[in-house]
Amino acid sequence: MPASPSPAAQNPVVRVSDLHVTLASAAGPVNILRGIDLEVEAGETVSIVGPSGSGKSTLMMVIGGLERASSGSIEIAGQPLGGLGEDALALLRRDHIGIVFQDFHLVPTMTALENVALPLELAGADDAFARAEAELKAVGLGHRLTHYPAQLSGGEQQRVALARAAAPRPSLLLADEPTGNLDGSTGHIIIELLFERARSSGSTLVLITHDPQLAERCGRQIAMRDGIVEKDSRAGSAAA
Repeated sequence: MPASPSPAAQNPVVRVSDLHVTLASAAGPVNILRGIDLEVEAGETVSIVGPSGSGKSTLMMVIGGLERASSGSIEIAGQPLGGLGEDALALLRRDHIGIVFQDFHLVPTMTALENVALPLELAGADDAFARAEAELKAVGLGHRLTHYPAQLSGGEQQRVALARAAAPRPSLLLADEPTGNLDGSTGHIIIELLFERARSSGSTLVLITHDPQLAERCGRQIAMRDGIVEKDSRAGSAAA
């Protein structure tokens, strides 16, 4: 008799069904997302590409629980988001989601160590600062623990942001144009660290990028246009 599928196999990390986001404007409703269906399995690396205005950043924000869908359903690690209030969404992000933004979003009055320890402290980790220090060392910033964001270069600030996102070992690691504000060589270092920290933390990685070479490094590539998924393909396979 074949073994029963594990709960992880039955529940994708991300499950999106008929997802719509519509915003009001002076000219009438604007349809940002128009019926997205998407499942992302544990351990996948997924890139989302598309022209500006295609809806890819909105999709990531909805997946991250930072924006609300107008209709449709979304589950993260088996948890439906639709009925959750802001406090419950914050707890879900704390427990399951790490996010790396283009603009770093560090707390300016906290040191690098304090920024990385913050989500661990909020989760009640007794070893928050030890884990934060280990994560900063893993991204090459063991010598910058007590520096504030204003004392760090852009590349160093993004390393702190990456360490903060990966330190809680989230089920899902989201990255929205993480090299958008960095020069080419610094951006390359950040990308290498992003993939390495995702592997190390056992996180599923969903990455938004304009860089086709970076997109192709992911095991799966999703192309969006005008609020829909135009193409969904996996490395080494024909487009779906």
